[in-house]
Amino acid sequence: QVQMVESGGGSVQAGGSVRLSCAPSGVGGSLYGMAWFRQAPGKERQFVAGIDWQGVSTTYGDSVKGRFTISRDNDKITVHLQMSSLKPDDTAIYYCAAHLHDGVKLTSDDYAFWGQGTQVTVSS
Repeated sequence: QVQMVESGGGSVQAGGSVRLSCAPSGVGGSLYGMAWFRQAPGKERQFVAGIDWQGVSTTYGDSVKGRFTISRDNDKITVHLQMSSLKPDDTAIYYCAAHLHDGVKLTSDDYAFWGQGTQVTVSS
């Protein structure tokens, strides 16, 4: 069973930056399209950013465009989410997810593998 291993997160003041990282355990990690979703208390899970397995195509949710950047290392395995100009509304649990399809998928149902989530708290 593939497990997504997340790192990063924590507490930061508004306007600050945080970097999240994620890598799938097991073999074949470079074949996965990957994404970050987030879920705030009382709200539905929301797509944040996604990247295809080649690291060529990226897509962002409207609320994070221009502030967040998703990328993957040259080994095509580890994916990072660089979050800048953070706002209190960005406070949520951030989940890393992976799929085996082509391109970037925007819907959580398309993702077969998920991490445990990492908390990001932005204070005003």
